[in-house]
Amino acid sequence: MSTKTRFNAMAKKAAYAAGTPWAFGTAALAVVLWGCSGPVFGFNDTWQLVINTSTTIITFLMVFLIQHTQNADTAAMQIKIDELINATRGANNALLDLEELDEQALEELRKKYEELAREARDRMGRTRSDTT
Repeated sequence: MSTKTRFNAMAKKAAYAAGTPWAFGTAALAVVLWGCSGPVFGFNDTWQLVINTSTTIITFLMVFLIQHTQNADTAAMQIKIDELINATRGANNALLDLEELDEQALEELRKKYEELAREARDRMGRTRSDTT
């Protein structure tokens, strides 16, 4: 098994585990225990440094872990959406790779589709008022 494959498997498991109630409970318990230990250590700088360093390291690592899993999820979703567009008769196949366009091109397309939606709502409104 390649390093990338092992990392992907580990990242998925870690991201899943980090999102469980058990992970939250463990983190909350650690903070409570740390807070309760304050009087024992006289609320000194080392006592504060322990929680600050721990949370900084965990946060730093989790950012990359979450970004990795988010990238994989987004790529999978884009492929699924592209397949739906491709399989739908009458769909605009030019929309297949929208994620590759720059912001200006996306904004132009968004405005075009907002106008189409507005026109459809107007037609629907006229149809409803004609039938009531």
